[in-house]
Amino acid sequence: MAETATPAAASKGALAGLKVIDLTRVLGGPYGTQILGDHGAEIVKIEPPQGDEVRDWGPPFLEEDASYFIGVNRNKRSVGLDLSKPEGREVLLRLLDGADVLIENYKPGTMERWGLGYHEVLSKRFPTLIHCRISGFGADGPLGGFPGYDAVIQAMAGMFSINGTPEAGPTRIGIPLVDLGTGLYSALGIMMALFERQSSGQGQYIDMTLYDSAIALLHPQAANYFLSGKTPVLTGNAHPNITPYDKFATKTGEVFLAIGNNRAFERLCTEIGCPALLEDPRFVSNATRNENRAALRVELEVALADVDGVALCTRLLEIGVPAGPVLDVKQVFDAPHTQHRKMDERHGDYRAFGIPVKLSRTPGSVRRLPPKFSQHTQEVLAEAGFSAAEIEALRKADVLVEKRRK
Repeated sequence: MAETATPAAASKGALAGLKVIDLTRVLGGPYGTQILGDHGAEIVKIEPPQGDEVRDWGPPFLEEDASYFIGVNRNKRSVGLDLSKPEGREVLLRLLDGADVLIENYKPGTMERWGLGYHEVLSKRFPTLIHCRISGFGADGPLGGFPGYDAVIQAMAGMFSINGTPEAGPTRIGIPLVDLGTGLYSALGIMMALFERQSSGQGQYIDMTLYDSAIALLHPQAANYFLSGKTPVLTGNAHPNITPYDKFATKTGEVFLAIGNNRAFERLCTEIGCPALLEDPRFVSNATRNENRAALRVELEVALADVDGVALCTRLLEIGVPAGPVLDVKQVFDAPHTQHRKMDERHGDYRAFGIPVKLSRTPGSVRRLPPKFSQHTQEVLAEAGFSAAEIEALRKADVLVEKRRK
């Protein structure tokens, strides 16, 4: 896999000139820094001697790196650095000189133990630095300092309890929503801090946790609980507040209908040849449809059984009714609209989802493909003012790590 994508054609991006030192591993942090990198930020990914462990989370692999790593680490440069050694921490401090953002997801207390705590050291040495820490539960409180992984937090934050069918029971959401959501919130928090710094001239500390992010994603179930006092239950594919908002079988495959108001329900019933449903007092409003959702589902299942689902969805979309076929991942990336929206990014052997935030003047771009471990160590250190002799001495002392330690 080549290092660069299309540098000549690449936009500098809205965040060009922003320097980010990225100490994160696994998913939440790397996903967030990839967002910043896609939009022009210079991301220096500092990896521990063993490397980011998701390089091994395969198959599948492209050369020696797993898809899990490749999917969230483009537009970054990699430096292998042993921060457990004092010399490694001195290298980090020199790299932080002139940096805008430090993001890390070490266990709370690690940076402080290394003499790199934000409040004690970094904020005084680098007053404009924004330090974002991602952890499972934060540093204090009943769960403070405990490790957190996506599925564990999904379980503890109630996501299992609202995902799945009554027959199958509580189920993990199929994407690592907590990690991805935390990455998104972290990128958003960094941008907020950067915006505030324009007026104050000061950096600040951002305390991000998987736990908080997961709870913040519990809409509308949390809002329903707060207002009704009733604990949300498993509803399968159905929406807890809207009916019909569910998956249905058709002659050509499953479709999802998202009928949010009476006008959409009227258009659906007309399109599938069921005008009588509009006169049925059980279905005259969303409230009554919710009360009689089981009966309505039976009526719709019968009406849809002999319908071409894909054609129906197209007709419904054309008349303003949200509906779509249930596709697998291959079908998604084969879809003409995915290609039209440039959401299938390809550069040689590299293939990934595209950039969803599409800015008109300063669009994001893939300028660098995911790096090999420690690929840019000498380059980054030379740019930071390290002499060739210093780099060689650090290499001989195993502070700079060029090959992953197993």
